[in-house]
Amino acid sequence: MRKDNQSIVSEFILLGLPIRPEEEGMLYALFLAMYLTTVLGNLLIILVIRLDSHLHTPMYFFLSHLAFTDISFSSVTAPKILMNMLTQSQSISYAGCISQVFFFLFFADLDSFLLTSMAYDRYVAICHPLHYTTIMSHSICFLLVIGSWVLSFVGALVHTLFLARLPFFRDNTVHHFFCDLSALIKLSSSDTSVNELVILIVGICKALSTCGSHLFVASLYYGAIIGLYFVPSSNNTNDKDVIVAVLYTLVTPMLNPFIYSLRNRDIKGALRNILRRGNFSV
Repeated sequence: MRKDNQSIVSEFILLGLPIRPEEEGMLYALFLAMYLTTVLGNLLIILVIRLDSHLHTPMYFFLSHLAFTDISFSSVTAPKILMNMLTQSQSISYAGCISQVFFFLFFADLDSFLLTSMAYDRYVAICHPLHYTTIMSHSICFLLVIGSWVLSFVGALVHTLFLARLPFFRDNTVHHFFCDLSALIKLSSSDTSVNELVILIVGICKALSTCGSHLFVASLYYGAIIGLYFVPSSNNTNDKDVIVAVLYTLVTPMLNPFIYSLRNRDIKGALRNILRRGNFSV
């Protein structure tokens, strides 16, 4: 229920996707298939990398963490939208909304830092092949991953704390299918210039940190984010914002397994070896 305009909201109403009622069944099946593909595809990558010792290299070490991150990133939003479409319930508690913002930003940032680490790994392999094993040692790889987790946590925490300090008196209707940071900022009745400045600074830094070797996914991911957060907002763009958000919340995590791993000869060879060993054991 909406609260009075003079009281602080205790829950938000998610308007969901701008679709007609007759399209909900088809889109529910599509989103469910995309989410299951993301989870199963990335779990398969993690399993293959762990079971095949030939894949215990820096590149696949980063890939396994990226696969886990993609599962987590999709799981922040996809189950909620699927549940809302199934039950026709659109409410989410204030605490649940703030938590969703934090974990969404955390795993989005972690995805960016891991892509940067992968780009650095490929740079060293191509430009300094004779010193690759020395530069990309086990300790350096662990430090890069730990640093990615720490920086992602700090970045998400900063955004969440700035969001939590904003009062929400006017309205509790979020024009989105999840608790998106920009959508919530638009609802606040106070000055949000600091929040918008932090989004601008962090967004540009993440966009510039990704190497060209990941251009396709980076273009899809960051192009959607830049169009969503940096283009001047208006009431007429709410539906477009929601559609763009589908690209980087559902489509990109689903594509990552195919782009980075399942088309890779080493991954396919390792998968065939595992299946062959499984047949022999049976």
